[in-house]
Amino acid sequence: MNRRTPFLITYKLLFALLAFSALVTEVATIVDRGVFNAGNFFSFFTVESNLLITVALILSALTLAAGKKSRALDVFRGFTTTLLITVGIGFAILLSGLENVALTAVPWDNTVLHYILPIVAVLDYVIDRPTTRLGFARSLAWLLYPLAYLFYSLVRGSITGWYPYPFLNPNHSSTQEIVIASVGILVLGVLAVLVTTKLSGVRKKI
Repeated sequence: MNRRTPFLITYKLLFALLAFSALVTEVATIVDRGVFNAGNFFSFFTVESNLLITVALILSALTLAAGKKSRALDVFRGFTTTLLITVGIGFAILLSGLENVALTAVPWDNTVLHYILPIVAVLDYVIDRPTTRLGFARSLAWLLYPLAYLFYSLVRGSITGWYPYPFLNPNHSSTQEIVIASVGILVLGVLAVLVTTKLSGVRKKI
């Protein structure tokens, strides 16, 4: 264990706790208002991504504390960082004009989930870079997740009448606007994959 390991472990756990606290606060607030719908809540890409980065930060801290390295964790961290880059930039482009209350039940949660955690994910990835060099072509498979999410959101929305975001809602956006937004998100995802793979280590390429 080198001298900076305690610092790395501490900030990873603290920000994992921050993300988890924001998500729990959201659930508690919505339940208190009597309008909680688990299906809707966990259908937000932001919620899913922040849950995954929380897990990644905790696992990374535990792995560091054990003095071990994990190629599987390197891949998972690259994947979750890609998602959080997409959340941060995608929010700034597509959703930042909306009132916080339309996105989260508590304003500070909006700041944590849409701004702080995406920045933390990138900084953590840069400060504690994966030792496995991640191949760009293979890592593009990570984009199957947002693709599946888009398909799921549109199909579920057509059945329930509820859509997580206005740019996916045909009652709010035209078909052309939905297609443009979806393609834009995937392009952003490709660029995020490029960034995370370029920043990964120089050990055996996967």
